Amino acid sequence: MAGNSRRRGAVRKAGTKKGPTVGSGGQRRRGLEGRGPTPPAHMRPNHPAAKRANTQRPRQVRRTDETETVVGRNPVLECLRARIPATALYVALGTDADQRLTESVSRAAELGIAILEVPRTDLDRMTANHLHQGIALQVPPYNYAHPDDLLAAAIDSPPALLVALDNISDPRNLGAIVRSVAAFGGDGVLIPQRRSASVTAVAWRTSAGAAARIPVARATNLTRTLKDWAERGLRVIGLDAGGDSTVDELDGADSLVVVVGSEGKGLSRLVRQNCDEVVSIPMAGATESLNASVAAGVVLAEIARQRRS
Repeated sequence: MAGNSRRRGAVRKAGTKKGPTVGSGGQRRRGLEGRGPTPPAHMRPNHPAAKRANTQRPRQVRRTDETETVVGRNPVLECLRARIPATALYVALGTDADQRLTESVSRAAELGIAILEVPRTDLDRMTANHLHQGIALQVPPYNYAHPDDLLAAAIDSPPALLVALDNISDPRNLGAIVRSVAAFGGDGVLIPQRRSASVTAVAWRTSAGAAARIPVARATNLTRTLKDWAERGLRVIGLDAGGDSTVDELDGADSLVVVVGSEGKGLSRLVRQNCDEVVSIPMAGATESLNASVAAGVVLAEIARQRRS
């Protein structure tokens, strides 16, 4: 057997230890396990798509007070007839002229509005659906009054008559109410800053120019502003289909703020709780409620009648 000891590998080398060897600690086994689905390209840090996404500008949210662009021949002409304070009238090069376009250019010149001839592609970029009919009108943001200034001006000529809007989201209703306020001797309109229609070109057009004479103020918190006005001597009258009394019983001789709710939602709970009185309009037929702007006009007409007599 001694001869076998000379065979390669038969004799253990010096310094080696017989026994168990050190393992990998499970690293090789974990390396064989699945890692789940491959993430999208833009979520992989070293992928070109992820690098492009990080270098792109964040999407800008459109502000409601930015400059508005009215497009279409009929809407533009109606805005100019209502003398909306526009800044520029854009006319596409090569546009076929008709009576509406000619009148729009003439009225813009009379009002001192800049008239610019631009390529049709420029008007295409100004509107998403390209239905501009070769003409567009640029309207600047409306300059809202402060609620305190609105109240101070109303108190200077008593009895004050102000209108506040709650849950009114249609700018056409806002414009029609502004028109009624001007027609029946009101002093101004108060709207909430959030979740409310704003004075856009549509509201301007519906008001038939009354928005240039009647100030509109924005309240950060409508309920808090109504409380403040009540403490300063105004009676808060809510207008709602489920009112406790009718408009026939309303005394319009005092300084008032009439709060108008929407046709569907009516007055919100907190606003209703802060009203001194909630009135409704009696209906002779099967109609359950009136449009908000029509209802406001009925109440304002009744208050104006009482103050004339």
